Amino acid sequence: MDNDNRYRLVILVGSVREGRFGPVVARWVAEQAGAHGAFEVEVVDLAAYEIPLTLPAQSPKYAGGAYPRPSGMAGLTAALASADAFVVVTPEYNHSYPASLKAAVDWHFDQWTAKPVAFVSYGGAAGGRHAVLHLENVLTELHAVTVRDGLAFPNYFTAWQDGRPLAPGAERYAKTVLDQLAWWARTLRTGRETVPYPS
Repeated sequence: MDNDNRYRLVILVGSVREGRFGPVVARWVAEQAGAHGAFEVEVVDLAAYEIPLTLPAQSPKYAGGAYPRPSGMAGLTAALASADAFVVVTPEYNHSYPASLKAAVDWHFDQWTAKPVAFVSYGGAAGGRHAVLHLENVLTELHAVTVRDGLAFPNYFTAWQDGRPLAPGAERYAKTVLDQLAWWARTLRTGRETVPYPS
């Protein structure tokens, strides 16, 4: 696939906690996505941006481009807006996902609309699956399309070595997720370019 036909994939590192494991997972996912060939890959780390928890009174759904975001968020907003697809890398905190990720989602709206989202999670025994279930509900509300298959890494603290998962077949599962994400990226980009999404 040539560069003109590749889809812009943003891999979002959702945790900003000290000592977080998310960047390790994101680097591996970016490696898999780069090898896949369908994507132009950008890793976006929420820790690099100003993401306040206090929101303006008006919803970004109705404010559109006039929504008053902090200047320190401009790079994040631009990355989300230009993406054709997303992979959200999230841990599980108390059976849900991090506040940093919820804030980043809530500061935006149409940047997610009619775009596919896949999830790669990590945690204890559940591997972050509770976090993903909550995120699916939230992103569906923003008119994103959540990909059915994903990757979950239980007990990541013993299941990874030298920046790579030890589970057999991890690369094969990643390819399945990326194949589905590429299909949805192509389908939804064509749709957005052909007919404005009804909101």
